Amino acid sequence: MTTDHLPDVSRSPHRGRPRDAARDRALMDATLAELQANGYSGLTTAAVAKRAGVSTATLYRRWRSKEDLVVGAARAWAEDLGPDRDTGDLSSDLSALLHDKAAALDGPSGRLLRAVLGEAAHNRALADVLVDQFVMPLQERVGAVLDRATRRGEIPPVEDALVVGEMVIGPMVSHTFLIPHTPGSRPGVDMAERLLPYLLRALGAATAPVPEAAAGRG
Repeated sequence: MTTDHLPDVSRSPHRGRPRDAARDRALMDATLAELQANGYSGLTTAAVAKRAGVSTATLYRRWRSKEDLVVGAARAWAEDLGPDRDTGDLSSDLSALLHDKAAALDGPSGRLLRAVLGEAAHNRALADVLVDQFVMPLQERVGAVLDRATRRGEIPPVEDALVVGEMVIGPMVSHTFLIPHTPGSRPGVDMAERLLPYLLRALGAATAPVPEAAAGRG
C-alpha cells in the first residue's frame, strides 16, 4: 500500500503555498509509527512532527488536531484489498478475497487498525472513517463475489450479504489481532485457509471442501 493518495481533512480552505506531498507522506508514516509505538492515547502531535522531521507548525497547517491527524492517517492507510478478480468459481473468488484480507492485515493498514480500534469505540469521527475505509471495501467485494456465484448457480440467493462480510471480518481480525502468535508467523493466511470451507458450507455451495483437521477426526 502507498500513501500517494493522501487526505486533506482541514476544515477550512487552504491558503498560502501549495502543500508538499513529501511532507504529507512523512507525517502519515510518522503517525503510523507513533501509533504502533504508543497507541492512540500516547500519541502526541509533537512526537509525530519530530519523527517526520518537520515543525509542529507545519503539522498544524495540515491537520488541526490530534484527532484530525489520526483520521487522516486512517484514510491514507485505507485498506487496499486489491482488484476483485472474477475467477469463474466461488471457492477461488473467496480464497482470493480471504488471502487479500490477510495481506492487508499484515500490512500498514492492519497495523493502523490494531492501534486505533480501542479509540474508535468512543470516537465517532474515527469510527466513521474506519467503516468507510476498512469495512465497506470488503463488504462491497463480498457482495460482488456472491452476486457472481448466484448468477452462475453455485449458491442460492443470499438474503444478507452484510452478514457474510461480517463472517469474514470477525474471524480474520480476531485471529490476527487477539490471539498470541509466534513471531514471523502469518496468522491471517492461516485463518484464510481454515475459514474458506466453512464459508462455502454456510453459503450452500454444492462442493464445499471439508477441512483436513475435521476430516481426520471422522
